[in-house]
Amino acid sequence: MQPTPLRAGHDREIESLAEFDEVVSEHGSLTRFRVQSVDLTDRTDALLRVDASGAVFLGCPMDPRAAARVRATGALVFPPIPGLPFDPYRGMLHSPDELFASLDAGYEATPDARTYTWFQQTKADGDVFASMLRSVHDDAVSDALDELLAGTRVVGVMGGHAMARGTQAYEGAALLGRELARSGLMVATGGGPGAMEAANLGAYAAPFDDAMLTGALRLLAGAPSFNPSVTDWARAAFAVRERWPAGGPSVGIPTWFYGHEPPNPFAAHIAKYFANATREDGLLARSNAGVVFLPGAAGTVQEIFDNATPNYYESRGEPTPMVLVDRAHWTQRHPTWPLLQSLARERSMESRIALVDRIEDAPEALKRLGG
Repeated sequence: MQPTPLRAGHDREIESLAEFDEVVSEHGSLTRFRVQSVDLTDRTDALLRVDASGAVFLGCPMDPRAAARVRATGALVFPPIPGLPFDPYRGMLHSPDELFASLDAGYEATPDARTYTWFQQTKADGDVFASMLRSVHDDAVSDALDELLAGTRVVGVMGGHAMARGTQAYEGAALLGRELARSGLMVATGGGPGAMEAANLGAYAAPFDDAMLTGALRLLAGAPSFNPSVTDWARAAFAVRERWPAGGPSVGIPTWFYGHEPPNPFAAHIAKYFANATREDGLLARSNAGVVFLPGAAGTVQEIFDNATPNYYESRGEPTPMVLVDRAHWTQRHPTWPLLQSLARERSMESRIALVDRIEDAPEALKRLGG
């Protein structure tokens, strides 16, 4: 009797009990499957009878008898790591509720803050085991992000973290995020405060009427910045989410490298990394529908040229649109636009860059550049 053909690629990953039960029922085997962070303590009987040769179990709690049995059939078992404030083997992206759990006790008590503290401590120690765990975590996050965004048109919105709630600029970034989301694009940002939060808020507000966004902006203005209190800043955002639940989806891709910048709670899916270089490159590479660059400083300037380089060399294929917003900012305060124009001249990316005066002009420019 021929064995049932196994699924390929991401389909060989098991990330929930429901998927585990489905695979065992369908195949009667776990051969060559990868089981990520699934609590299998109640699946001992199944693990004692199935073939697990070539399988890999990543951080899956299980009965010692089951662990011994699957090892005996040729599986690799990476046990859960006790005492960590994060799951290095995670199969899913982070969520705001997960990262901000225990916010009632103050931001310092949340998994997000405790993970940053762990990062700082282990980075100072130079512990190779800790650096391995960070790498495993970041790779798992990238894998989950690829699964989420497969076949999705993604537009990146970049901008500075200093943009305060309650300002006209913040409202404009929120309106931009809402319009992009309503046009059918998945909004992706750096996942932090300021312009990033505003764009994620706009995507969250996409299913609602104008009154919702007006009310949300008013509530958020009471805590204009994450300084001096991340706790108050985050609580204001969760108050908006509680008053208007089930908002539209978007993606935030922040980093613990910038530990002073908390992730914003309006991104439904948060891909938070330890390695900032991996995070930045991944965010830009996945923005296949183009990127809008709002006014920012060093970080945003870096992102502009991180995006321009593969467009210049066409290393990711056809160049993707780049729209810079605020002529005075990008030609006088931080004169990035002239250099970008010079790089693009007589190359295929020349027709894929634009500078607009107003944030309201960005969606049309993005659409025009994208053909």
